[in-house]
Formats: sequence, structure tokens, C-alpha cells
Amino acid sequence: MSIDAEAQTHDLETLEIQMLLEAVFRRYGFDFRSYAYSSIRRRILTAMAEGGFHSIAQMQGRLLHDSKCMERFLLSVTVHVTAMFRDPSFYLQLRRKVIPLLRSHPFVRIWHAGCSTGEEVYSTAILLMEEGLYSKCRIYATDMSEIALAKAKGGIFPMAALSEYSANYLQAGGTRSLSDYYTTRYGHAIFQRSLTQRVVFSQHNLVTDASFNEFHIILCRNVMIYFSKQLSDHVHRLLFDSLAVDGFLGLGNKESIKYTPHGASYDAVDPSEQIFRRRPS
Repeated sequence: MSIDAEAQTHDLETLEIQMLLEAVFRRYGFDFRSYAYSSIRRRILTAMAEGGFHSIAQMQGRLLHDSKCMERFLLSVTVHVTAMFRDPSFYLQLRRKVIPLLRSHPFVRIWHAGCSTGEEVYSTAILLMEEGLYSKCRIYATDMSEIALAKAKGGIFPMAALSEYSANYLQAGGTRSLSDYYTTRYGHAIFQRSLTQRVVFSQHNLVTDASFNEFHIILCRNVMIYFSKQLSDHVHRLLFDSLAVDGFLGLGNKESIKYTPHGASYDAVDPSEQIFRRRPS
């Protein structure tokens, strides 16, 4: 293939991807148009191959008319890599440096933004139970994917992962055994329903939806690592607007508050674990 032909093929693919993302936004309200191009391109091509489509245009036509196909597309293009007590040192410092400062609050609202399949929601619930705060907390667990949320509500995780989860739990300062919180059946761990008594699972799109409450803790970890600068700034504004004065923001260890629209409005509680506190105005 000549250089000119390769350039034309590349330009055509770019146009098809732009048209697909615009169509998805207009039809369903999910806005991937500002995602980092190389990342979203790779995921779109993966979704195309998994769906058995011969072209991006063919996949676009199917997505517009088939909501189930759209759900599968969402699972392909959004990141759902998670684990219980993921990055245990983060939860250890949350336990040590944040929870003690919330004990005087009569009620605590927590937002897990981009909760995926819920492993970290259950982690937070366990931590709060062990610290005696769970009964006065409300956890809002949101994600754009209804399929991911359904899995999160179920609280059923493969036993193959529980060895890793148990090790994470102990490193995160767990005071019991993780097995105290689940029963086993057919190769899966079924977590206690009591862990979700104070949890509200709901669909929410960080890109297109507005703030819906004021929170004392917002955990938005490893959600923005593939976002463009423009999209990250948009989400950071949303998180800031949703955070109470003196509230805490937790990010992933590959994310940063630096150079964000409100970066100067936070104090570092634990910069190595990306835990910050909103300053009074």
C-alpha cells in the first residue's frame, strides 16, 4: 500500500470513529468524543472484533438500533479493571487519616464515582463497618454501565480472586478475616447483604450528568486515566462542585490533582496515595 493510500485509510478510519462517537452521544447520551484518541480507537476496534463486525460503520448501524448491543459496546470501551481493596495502602491511609476526622459528623455521604462492578464499594463498606461508622453513612455507587451496576448490586465475585482480595484486605488494615463477610457457593463468594444496606446504586455519566448531592468523601479512582485533558478538567469541576468544604477526594495512584481547574483548592492529606481535602473558600 502506498503512503498516500495508507494516509487515506487512516483518515477514513478517523472519520468513521468520529461519526460513531457522535452517533453514540446523540442516541444514548454517552460522550466519548473527548477521550484520548489512541485509547478509544483501540477499544472501538476491540469491540468491533468481539461483535463480529466487518467495519466501524456496520457496528454504528447496529448500535443505533440495538440497546443490548450498546450495553456490550459500553463494557468494551469503558475500563472495568478493579479489585477489592485495590491499592491496599490507599485504604490503609483512608482508615488512618480520613475516617477519624469524620467521627464527629452526624451523617456522612460518600460517592463512589465510576464504581464499575462494585468491588471497591464493598471494600469501603467493610472498612466503615470495622470503624463503627457504617450506620451513619450513605454510599452512592454510580457507573454509566447498567451491566456493571447489576453485578455490583449482586455482590457475587469469583472465588479465584478471593486470595488476592484477602491479602489486600489485611494490608489495608483489616481487623477480621475477609471470609467473615461472605459465604461460598458454586465457586463464588456471595457477600453479606448487610454491606449494601446503606448503598444506593445508580446510573450516572460523569461526562454528561450533573452533580446530584454534596459529599463528605468522593472516591473517583482510576477513572480518568484514559481521559483527555479537556474531559478530565470537566470531571474535576464536577467533583469539586459535589464535594463539601473540608470534604475528601480520593484519586487513583496514576492520577493527579495538579494542573486541574481546582487543584489549588485542595490540601494534600496523603499525596502519595492521592488523598486530598477541599479547603474552605
